[in-house]
Amino acid sequence: WTAMNTSADSEILTSLRLLRARSRQLVRDNEYAKHAVRVITNNVVGTGIGMQAQVMSNSGKLLANVNDNIEEVYTRWAEKTTCHTGGTLAMCDIERLVIGQLVTAGEVIIRKHHTPFGGGQIPLALEVLEADLLLDNYQTARAPNGNAIRMGVEVDEWLRPVAYWFSPRHPGDYQFATFEPSRFIRVPAEEIIHLYIIDRWPQTRGEPWFHAALKTLHNVGGYEDAEIVKARASANIVGFIKSPEPLSGDGKVSGRSVLDTEPGTWQTLLPGEDVAGFAPSTPNAAVDPFLRYMLRKVFVGVGISYESGSRDYSQSNYSSSRMGMLDDRDLYRVIQGFVIRNLRQNVHREFMDASVLCGAIKAGNDYYTNPAKYQAVRFKPRGWSWIDPSKEVAAYKMAVRSGFMTVGDVIAQTSPDSDFEDVFKRREEELQMAAEKGLIFDTDPAEVNDKGQAQPLPIDPDAGADSAEGADPKDPDANPSNKDEA
Repeated sequence: WTAMNTSADSEILTSLRLLRARSRQLVRDNEYAKHAVRVITNNVVGTGIGMQAQVMSNSGKLLANVNDNIEEVYTRWAEKTTCHTGGTLAMCDIERLVIGQLVTAGEVIIRKHHTPFGGGQIPLALEVLEADLLLDNYQTARAPNGNAIRMGVEVDEWLRPVAYWFSPRHPGDYQFATFEPSRFIRVPAEEIIHLYIIDRWPQTRGEPWFHAALKTLHNVGGYEDAEIVKARASANIVGFIKSPEPLSGDGKVSGRSVLDTEPGTWQTLLPGEDVAGFAPSTPNAAVDPFLRYMLRKVFVGVGISYESGSRDYSQSNYSSSRMGMLDDRDLYRVIQGFVIRNLRQNVHREFMDASVLCGAIKAGNDYYTNPAKYQAVRFKPRGWSWIDPSKEVAAYKMAVRSGFMTVGDVIAQTSPDSDFEDVFKRREEELQMAAEKGLIFDTDPAEVNDKGQAQPLPIDPDAGADSAEGADPKDPDANPSNKDEA
C-alpha cells in the first residue's frame, strides 16, 4: 500500500481534470449520480435563499420603512435580466447552479461586474464561470509581479488569493503548452467569488464530491450492463436439438446449425433428434441485494443517505428512515451556512454598496461611515416540513414554552420561505378578516382552546356584580361572598 506524502494542491493537480470529467460524465449519464445532485440542490437551496433586511435604529428597533425598501429593491434586482450577465439566471437559479457545480465539479467561480445589465439601475451583475477556465494545468507559475500562480490562482506569501488567471476560451477548445501571461486574462481577487470546500490547508482548488464514489458508481453501471446483456442473450435462446448423427453442412451459420422458429408453430425433427429445453438463470436474484450494497457505498461517499439517494424505502422502517433524514438535514444545514457565508453575504454587501451609490436605496447619511448598520441582514434558507407532525409540533411547543427556543426559531426551521415577521403579519390579517366576517375557527386561541372549547369571556372589573353572572357560585374568585366560606 503505497501512499504519497504530498501537499493538497499536488494531489489535486494530478487528477483534477480527470476527476472533473468523470464526475460530469456520470452526472449526465447515470441516473443515481444525477439524482444525488438533484437531492442535494433541492434540500440546500430549494426555491432560493430568502433575505430579510435587519436595519435597526439606535434604540434597537427595526426600521420597517428602510428594511422594506431594501427588500423591494433586492427582489427587483434578483430577477434574471438584471442580476445575471447572460440574462438567463435569476438569483435563485444561480444558487442552484452553484450547488450543482460544487457537487459535480468541486468548485464554481462567480465574477462580479460593476455595471448595470438588462436595463437595470443597480451597477452590479454576476457572471458564472466554469472552473475549467482557470489555468489548472500549471501547479506553479510566476506572475509578472513575482507572485506564485497555483493552478490559476495568484497568491501572496500567505497564500491569500490576489488574482485569478483565466484562459480566454474553454481549455477543451484548444491546448496550450507554455505559460505566457499576455495570452491569459488576469482578474483581481476582489471581483471573484471562488466557492469550494477546503479539506486540507493550504488548498487552492476544490475536488468533485463524487471523487470517493466514482469507481464504485462506474462499476455499478458496468455490472448492470453485463446483467442486461446476459438476460438478452438468454432470452434469444429457446432450446437445443440433440442429434445422434453428425450435422451436415446444410443450414449452418458460422459452423453452427440454426433453426428459425415463429410463435405458434411446430417444427418437424429428423429421425433420432430430440429437443432439450433451456432454462436461463436470468434475471439474477442476487442483483437487487448486490446493487443495494454498491449504492450504499456510493451515497456514503457523496454524503447522503441511501434511502434519499436511491428512493428505495423498502429496506427501512420509520425509525431508521427518520435517523437518515435527520443526518441528511444536518449536512444540508452545513452547506447552507457555507453558501450564506461565502456567497450571499458577499453579494449582499456589493448589492448594498451599488444600490446606495446609484440612489436605488434611500439610506441615511451615515451609510459610508457605518455600513454595517445598513448591511445587517438575516438570510432564510429553506427549512423542512414535519417528519412526525403530532409529536414534533408538541415538542416545539414545549421548547418555546420552556424558553429553549423562540417562535422565530421554529418558523425558520420548518417554513422554507417565511420568517416570523411574515407569519405574524399574515396571521394578524387572517384574524382580522375572520373577525370582520364574524367567523370563529378553532385555530384562534383567543376564541377556542386547544380542545376546541370556547374560551371564557374576560371579566370586566368595572362591571361590578354583573361580571359574575354565569360564574360558578362556589368559586371564591368568581363570588367574593364565598371567600370566607371557602
